[in-house]
Amino acid sequence: MKRVKVLGAALLVAGVAAAPTTASAQAEIGAQVDLFSLYVWRGLSLTNKPVAQPSVYLAFPAGSASVTVGGWASIDIGEYDDPDDDISEGGGVGSFNLTEFNPYAEVAFPAGKATITGGVVGYIYPNDFGLTDDANTWEVYGKVGFDVPLAPEISVYYDIDKINGAYIQGAVGHTLPLNEKLGLELGGLVGFSAGQGVPDSGDDSWNFSDDGLTHVDLSAGLPLTAGMFSITPAVHFQISGDDFTKITSPTDDSDVKLWGGVSIGWAKTLGEAPAEE
Repeated sequence: MKRVKVLGAALLVAGVAAAPTTASAQAEIGAQVDLFSLYVWRGLSLTNKPVAQPSVYLAFPAGSASVTVGGWASIDIGEYDDPDDDISEGGGVGSFNLTEFNPYAEVAFPAGKATITGGVVGYIYPNDFGLTDDANTWEVYGKVGFDVPLAPEISVYYDIDKINGAYIQGAVGHTLPLNEKLGLELGGLVGFSAGQGVPDSGDDSWNFSDDGLTHVDLSAGLPLTAGMFSITPAVHFQISGDDFTKITSPTDDSDVKLWGGVSIGWAKTLGEAPAEE
């Protein structure tokens, strides 16, 4: 993805969302790797070929709250050699190329049936081609999720460095039981740009072509377990609302996108559970 003067910083929301967002009585460490057919962030096609996206986190209690620190990365699996057809954050210079790293820290605490989360995330681009350190930026964010049917959550991300605008996302989810052990996880989200569209001044960067609706994403996943690992194949269907989210290659665009992959995760609780009073 072309960032400065074109589209914007890149973070797969799932990289942050995968970390725990509810207060926990014990510390926990976890890791995950996502293997997807392409890299879509906030509806934008940042890479249109397969990627590996590893992440790690450490969560620990702080009173009634939970503090989480972690990192997420995106790696181009293959080499991109067709400038008319390929999109790559790292310029397509080689296979297994680290194109993006996102450190983050957040704190979450319960409030009745809600969980309130606040945090900060960085966008670091280590390559000399494509997205370089000129595109590095930071966002602060807040999320409110509710422990009610459909688990609604609203998130607001604000770029405090290169773009100085907000992205707003609403999401819902539901698990459809298939049998006693399996459940199909259905999800839906809608994104909005609020200040991350192309600015009137040519001196600023941006993520989207305009403010307003960016995209609608419908997803389905099937969580499985294999020993200590969780394995979740998933598929996404996107309806694009912004001209930039419609881009699927340097020479093509579409109102819809379809992609999928699998997430493999592991988590371990640290220390002993507190004694019950």
